[in-house]
Amino acid sequence: MIVAILLFCALAFSLLLNLGQFAANLGPVQGVSRVSGPRLEEVVLEDNRAAAKIAVIDINGMITSSAADPAGFTMVDVIKAQFDLAREDRRVQAVILRVDSPGGEVLASDEIYRIISDFQRESSKPVIASMGNLAASGGYYVAAPCRWIVANELTITGSIGVILQSWNYRGLMDKIGLQPAVYKSGRFKDMLGGYRKPEEIPPEEALMIEELIDETYERFKEVVREGRAFAAKLNSGNGRTLVNNWTNLADGRILSGRQAFEAGFVDELGNFDDAVKRARAIAGITDEVNLVRYQRRFDLSDVFRIFGRSENKAIKVDLGIDAPKLEAGRPYFLSPTFVH
Repeated sequence: MIVAILLFCALAFSLLLNLGQFAANLGPVQGVSRVSGPRLEEVVLEDNRAAAKIAVIDINGMITSSAADPAGFTMVDVIKAQFDLAREDRRVQAVILRVDSPGGEVLASDEIYRIISDFQRESSKPVIASMGNLAASGGYYVAAPCRWIVANELTITGSIGVILQSWNYRGLMDKIGLQPAVYKSGRFKDMLGGYRKPEEIPPEEALMIEELIDETYERFKEVVREGRAFAAKLNSGNGRTLVNNWTNLADGRILSGRQAFEAGFVDELGNFDDAVKRARAIAGITDEVNLVRYQRRFDLSDVFRIFGRSENKAIKVDLGIDAPKLEAGRPYFLSPTFVH
């Protein structure tokens, strides 16, 4: 009897999976992305029985290239799929990028920046950034290319800069009697290695690392400069422009929303509702509009994929905070408030 029940359940799962794949092959489903990447479905946030839509895309928490879900897709994958769906839907007239992030990885932030820039250029649909509690460092980097930026007076933003950290644990090794054995092909192959004594680190190494940081930092300032100039050109003087000495404020310091507004880093002080009003005005929407967002769409294949990743047996202890996990030797656009 038990064997029969198990066989019946397996047969039912197989039948449902085959039906799902058959339906997927029939063609695109309305409101569901059929492009490569994560499958998304549309969810209505505010239904005003309107034809026009404004898509809301969220960037929350640490910006990272690590897998964002059990299916193996990264944050960048999910955000790209959302913008692709907003581009495909002719009823979507504008996008609100809702940011609540302390920043994150340099490459992931830059990839999201390019996704937004390409979306606005190819679709001619405006992207309006709505800053929440936090939009600092990489959180501001991804907002910089937007047509219009709205921040609350108390939003923490700014923190324009780059940080790269490592650990030197040679003193601890000496205390417990550990001696490193290193075999390398070049003088700088062990760059940032934490097992070396400080006097063993050549001064040229620190210079090379600083040059790398400076190059990335210049890229950050270029993104801000070009993004604000792009917005000013399209907004025909309605928004804010950068003050002449704005680079003096791009030294890693955090700014309040009001300070960022006065310096020209944001265009308007307000909340999410103000961002919606601004999106309507810029997109020329005079009638009612629906607010929609996109969320992950799971099916049986995702269930099997989750079970197939069972080799990860890590246990997460919830301490009530979600501290960013920084990797040594990896550069970050991250607010210093969150680097400990």
